[in-house]
Amino acid sequence: MQSLKGKTAVITGAGKGLGKAMALALAAEGVNIGLIGRTTIDLETLHTELANLNPGIKVAYATADIGNYAAVKLAVQTITTALSTVDILINNAGILKMGGFLELPVEEWEQVFQVNVLGTYYMVHEILPFILKQGQGDIINISSTAGQKGAAKMSAYGASKAAVMNLTESLMQEVRKSNIRVTTFNPSTIATEMTINANFTDGNAEKVLQPEDLAFLVVNNLKLPQRAFVKEIGLWSTNPG
Repeated sequence: MQSLKGKTAVITGAGKGLGKAMALALAAEGVNIGLIGRTTIDLETLHTELANLNPGIKVAYATADIGNYAAVKLAVQTITTALSTVDILINNAGILKMGGFLELPVEEWEQVFQVNVLGTYYMVHEILPFILKQGQGDIINISSTAGQKGAAKMSAYGASKAAVMNLTESLMQEVRKSNIRVTTFNPSTIATEMTINANFTDGNAEKVLQPEDLAFLVVNNLKLPQRAFVKEIGLWSTNPG
């Protein structure tokens, strides 16, 4: 297993939920952290928490809607100016909109793709040159089991996550020979503000996956020897009820 100490990771959707859990887990390993999220107060709070957790790391943050390319470019410029290098990109930001084909407004359907798919693409487009410069690195895209099988009233979210899976596979094939490991994570329901608000947890959030579960897996996946990587990971709740 390789040490992650001294590496630099950029995480989207970092202010809460999965992004926050991954930031905390990586900071504990000595990883410098770049945070991107939509809510400044969440990023400021997490910045302080990370600095207290591990005073030896560097932390930077930028507020941005990753569905906006201009905002992504500015955020990446802010983060990379502060941290200089990037070894790890974790595309975690995403939104969920539910509704039937004739129920969900067209604008909301488009917004899901704008954030979940184009946002992922924008981040890769802007960060990849920094990882290539390092000569090796990791890109992790958080997809979902929802992308593996269609479900009623889930067309926008499910299709967007299926697109992320295909995008990630294509990226992996493209950069593998440059010593960049690309992995898709496909978790089932995780107890976050997004899924709880969508009533995905049946009122018992403790029975489904927790953000810390995914963070643990992400850290240990990154610790694999550089010669090895996992192309796709499915993480499921044992007995969600």
